[in-house]
Amino acid sequence: MSSKVRVRFAPSPTGSMHVGNVRTAIFNWLFARANHGEFLLRIEDTDPERSRLQWVDVILDGLRWLGLDWDKEPIFQSQRLPRYREMAEHLLNQGIAYRCFCHPEVLETKRTDARKQGSAYRYDGTCCSLSVEEVTAKDGQPYAIRLHSDCGIITYQDGVHGRIDVSGEELDDVVLLRRDGTPTYQFAVVVDDHDLGITHVLRGDDHISNTPKQIQIYLALQWEPPQFSHLPLILGPDKRPLAKRHGSVSLGELRTLGILPEALLNYLALLGWSPGDDREILSKNELVKTFSLKGISPKSAIFDQTKLEWINGQYLSNLSPEAIYQHLLPFISQSFPPGSRGESEGGSESPSREQWLQAITLLKSRVHRLTDFSTKGHYLFRDPDTFDPAGISKYWKAQETAAGIKELIEALTFVEPFEPVTIEDAVRSVASRLGISASKLIHPTRLALTGTTVSPGLFELMAHLGRDTVLRRLNTAIQILG
Repeated sequence: MSSKVRVRFAPSPTGSMHVGNVRTAIFNWLFARANHGEFLLRIEDTDPERSRLQWVDVILDGLRWLGLDWDKEPIFQSQRLPRYREMAEHLLNQGIAYRCFCHPEVLETKRTDARKQGSAYRYDGTCCSLSVEEVTAKDGQPYAIRLHSDCGIITYQDGVHGRIDVSGEELDDVVLLRRDGTPTYQFAVVVDDHDLGITHVLRGDDHISNTPKQIQIYLALQWEPPQFSHLPLILGPDKRPLAKRHGSVSLGELRTLGILPEALLNYLALLGWSPGDDREILSKNELVKTFSLKGISPKSAIFDQTKLEWINGQYLSNLSPEAIYQHLLPFISQSFPPGSRGESEGGSESPSREQWLQAITLLKSRVHRLTDFSTKGHYLFRDPDTFDPAGISKYWKAQETAAGIKELIEALTFVEPFEPVTIEDAVRSVASRLGISASKLIHPTRLALTGTTVSPGLFELMAHLGRDTVLRRLNTAIQILG
C-alpha cells in the first residue's frame, strides 16, 4: 500500500449486531492487520430516537469478545455536530450548496406521486435557483441544505466489483443538513471519513447506491475519496435476505447458543471470502496472513448455521477440557444455579469443577455448541426423567430385558475397581451367561442410564457416573419400564 491503511467500522447503536455487521467488522479488521494499518471505530448515533447508550456497550463488548481490537478511542457522531454544520455552511458560502425551504410533507407527496407513476423520485429543484431576494424574503423559515448535483458521470473502482459508472442525471441534490440542523448519513460519513484519514471503506453491497452521492460530496469539498469495496450480502439457505426465520442471526444470539468467538470469526471470515484453497479451519493469525480484497467474491454468501456449528464443534474437539470449562462457566451458572442439585435422588450440590472436566472429556468430540454439554449431556449430572420412546420400542422388551438388567445390577455390585475394563468384563460375562449378544444388554443399559440411545462409550460413561448412580438408575428403569 502506498500509504498507511486506515479503515473503520461504523455501527449504529440501535440493537445487537447482525451477522452481516459482524462480518463487515471482521473484514475491516483483517484488512487493517494484514496491511499493518489501523482499525478505527465510529459510533453513528445521530438518530436520538433509535440510538441507545446501552447498545454501545453491547457492541464494544461483542467486538472484544471476538478479539477485534481497535487502535484509537471510538468517536461518536453525536459529538461532532458543530463540525458537520461548519462544512455545510462552507459549501453554502461557496455556492456549491443551497437552502431548501420545501416542507417535508410536500416532498413526501411528490415522492408518493412518483411512486404511483412507477418512476424514480428526484428533487425537482424548486429551491435550487432562488434569488438572494427570494431567500431573504424567507428569513426565519426552517430550511435544509442541499448540494447542487451538476456533475457528469461518477466513476470509481470498486475493490470487489470493479469499475462502476453512474450518470449524474441519476443523482439527486443530496441533503447535507436537515431542517433541524442534524446531518444526513451521506454527509456525516464523508466528513468523518475525511477527518479520520480513512483510506479504504469496506461495507455491504446495500451501500453501493450511496457511494456516488458521497463521491459527489468529496468532489464538492475538494477532498480525495477513499477506495470503496462493497461486500456481498449474506443470504439464508433459501437465497432470501437473512432474517430470523433462518435461525440465530445476531451476535448476541450466537453467543447465547454457545458458539466460540474463534469459531465465529473463522466462519464469518470465510463467508464471501476465500484464502485461495480449500481450508475451512483457519486461526486468527492464519486469516491475517492470507486476507486480501482479491479473495472476496462479488456473489452473495449463504449463511449456514449447521456449517457454523460444525466448525464450532471442530474448535471444541481441539480445545483442552480446562479451556472449554472456562468458556462454559456462564452456561453452568444458568443450568445449575447456586443451590441446585445434580442428581434427582441423594445427589450433591451442582457439579464440581472436577466433575465438569470429566464430563467435558467424555463429550467434547460429540458436541457442536457449548450449550450441548448441558442439553445433550444432561444425564451426566441428573437422573433421566424420561426415556426415548423409540429406544424403548427397540431395546426394552419388558420382563425379558428387566431380568437381564437385574442380573447386571447384581454383577456390578461387586465389580472392583469400578473402571471401564472391569465394567465391560462384567457386562459381557452376564450376556454370556444369559446366552444373548452383549449388544442386547448394552443398548437397554444405555437407555436406562441416559434416557437416550446415543451417548459416549457406555463403559467409560458408567465409570464416570460411578457405581451408586449406575445401580440407582438401573433399578429406576426397571420400576418405570417394567
